Amino acid sequence: MRFIHLADIHLGAAPDKGLPWCARREEEIWETFRRVIAGIREDPVDFLFIAGDLFHRQPLLGELKEVAYLFQTIPDTRVYLIAGNHDYMRKDSRYHTFEWPENVIFFYEEELTCVRDPELDVYVYGFSYHHQEIPENVLAGIVPEEGEGLHILLAHGGDEGHVPFNVKALASAGFDYIALGHIHKPQILLRDRAAFSGALEPIDRNDLGEHGYMEGHTEDGRLRVRFVPYACRAYEQILLELDENSTQGGIEDDLREQIKENGPDNIYRIVLTGNRPPELVLIPERLKALGNVTEIEDASRLLYDIEYLKKQYGNTLVGDYIRCFTDRECTPVEEKALYYGLQALLETSR
Repeated sequence: MRFIHLADIHLGAAPDKGLPWCARREEEIWETFRRVIAGIREDPVDFLFIAGDLFHRQPLLGELKEVAYLFQTIPDTRVYLIAGNHDYMRKDSRYHTFEWPENVIFFYEEELTCVRDPELDVYVYGFSYHHQEIPENVLAGIVPEEGEGLHILLAHGGDEGHVPFNVKALASAGFDYIALGHIHKPQILLRDRAAFSGALEPIDRNDLGEHGYMEGHTEDGRLRVRFVPYACRAYEQILLELDENSTQGGIEDDLREQIKENGPDNIYRIVLTGNRPPELVLIPERLKALGNVTEIEDASRLLYDIEYLKKQYGNTLVGDYIRCFTDRECTPVEEKALYYGLQALLETSR
């Protein structure tokens, strides 16, 4: 028996609105989903589990028809699908009346239900969101039904507002595999037994690292599960460390090289660290022009000789300002305020 476990595909999402690559990202999310289905056509699996948020919002009729057509192209794969908090089944949701192909099993109820696949003796459990939030742990105390075969649970949640389940309690419930959705970072909670597949494609700048799906198969009577990277892009963070010799041109060359090494198609958040010479005037726009850069955070510290400045400016406003911070132990925020304030005062005095 083989399966693919997906979640959080978020069809219809358009990440990074206002940035040049936004329109491409919306289509890439669809295209990666299509690639998964094409892969199943070439190398069939028995089951496709989708653990919620197939859509980023309420699906349109045309979008449902497009997805249904894709499912029809893999007729030998049984598709089990639940609605998550983004595409939840509100009263006017098209999910209620849409007719899926014969190989698709949609869990319409908000209560946990079980569907048995007689051919492979697999029991699949699932429930759909009928509201944007489910703050109760509706998975507490659930156990598989009696019956030989594999028992697989589909669930969407994992934080305070969305089914805040207890991993240890769920692990002891007796399911052979728990296919989870909602948390966008892929992670295996229990080896070969419970996992968040993560978002198929990263949806926003906080979805750092690799994304894809979980692939499972039985081997020597035992279930084996592994993560398969599949996204066409990734959000990455690049740290650029500055020192007293840093220049705008040198920083640009360093960033250009790191983007080349990490992949020009990826999307980057740049963090400047280290010590920045006071005479260096950074031009963030020039850094953003070097690739797909969402933001630049300046976490560097201005390289001032505090003791020298305290002596040089004595009882002046600058000296008094320095003593306000150095006569006691400073927090990291206060230390940053010292250096930014010094920069403003010294530039004004000039």
